[in-house]
Amino acid sequence: MSVSDELVTPFRKSSYSGSDPNHECVEVAHTADGGRAVRDSKNPAHGTAYFAPGAWQAFITHLNRSEAS
Repeated sequence: MSVSDELVTPFRKSSYSGSDPNHECVEVAHTADGGRAVRDSKNPAHGTAYFAPGAWQAFITHLNRSEAS
């Protein structure tokens, strides 16, 4: 079974990406187990990275701490 079989939401591009197609952007989708699937928005066929729920939460926590400092 592939990650795409486990998606419960469609991929969504960050609102920070803007509309310029030359921006470096990622897309994120929720997976059935509460994790996230991440891919390059300019080249979605190139592959998808999967993050387990705990790993995704640790990543978001780190971003929030970095943003606050």
